[in-house]
Amino acid sequence: MMDHLRIDKFMVMGFCIGGPFVWNLLKRAPDRVVGAVLAQPSGWRPEMPTLNYDTNMTGWGPELVKRRPDITMEMVQKFLTKMYRTNPDFVFTVTRDFVRNCQTPVLILPDDIPAHPYAVAMEAAMLAPKAEVSIYPWKEPKERIPLAVRQIRSFLRAHRPASA
Repeated sequence: MMDHLRIDKFMVMGFCIGGPFVWNLLKRAPDRVVGAVLAQPSGWRPEMPTLNYDTNMTGWGPELVKRRPDITMEMVQKFLTKMYRTNPDFVFTVTRDFVRNCQTPVLILPDDIPAHPYAVAMEAAMLAPKAEVSIYPWKEPKERIPLAVRQIRSFLRAHRPASA
C-alpha cells in the first residue's frame, strides 16, 4: 500500500496480532519503517502452546468463512498452521536475534491476557535496543488510557520522518 501511495518512510502501529505483523514488516522493510508501536502484542506461551491456533480455528476462522465464500476452513487451517504451529515461539514472525539487532525505535504497550503474554512483550522490550515501554497496566483503570495515548503521540512525534 505504501508503494502505491508513494510513501517511502513511515511509522506503523499494531494491536494484538498486529504486533507480530509489525515485527515482520520491520524485518521486510527495515529502511522504510522509522518507528513502530506494538499495543497488547500477541505472543507464544509455552504453557498454552495451541491457544492462538485453537482460538482462531473456533472463532475467527468460521466467521471469516461465513462472510467470504471464496475462503474455506481448509484454507484457514493452512494459514493458521503456518502462522502459529510451523515455528511457534516468541512473537511468531521473527527470532529473538532479529529483535536484538533491530535498530528501529519501538514502543511496546504490554498486556497480560492469554493471547497477549506480558512476559513476551517485556522480553521483546528488553531485547530491542531502541525499545520503550509504556506504563503497565495502561488500560485499567480507564484514567490511564490518556497517559498511554500521550506517550504514543510523543513517541510518534519523536520518530516521524523528516518530511512529515
